[in-house]
Amino acid sequence: MKRRVHSREFKLMIVRQLATGEKRPVQICREHQLASSMVDRWRKEYEERGEAAFLERELSQEQTFMARIAELEGFCGRLALENDVLKKALRQVGSRSDTP
Repeated sequence: MKRRVHSREFKLMIVRQLATGEKRPVQICREHQLASSMVDRWRKEYEERGEAAFLERELSQEQTFMARIAELEGFCGRLALENDVLKKALRQVGSRSDTP
C-alpha cells in the first residue's frame, strides 16, 4: 500500500476544523479517506504544539524527490545485476546444449 504524504497546510486545516467544531472526526475521515488514528495523532500534536505543529517532520519537495530518485536508482541497480546473472546463466545453458 502506498503511503500518502500530507502537507503541513492540509494537516492544519484538518485540526483547525476539529478544534473549532466545524466538523467531527468521523466526517473528516470519511471526506478525506483518512484513518481515525492518524487524525487523532494530528489533533494531539496540534494540542501540544499549536501552530508550530508539523514543522520539522515535513520534508521539502526537493528532499522528497531526492529520496524517490535514490530509491529508483537502487531498484535499477538491482535489476541490472539480476539481468547480468540471467544472461550468464543463459549463456551457460546454451553452451551446454551445444555439446553432444
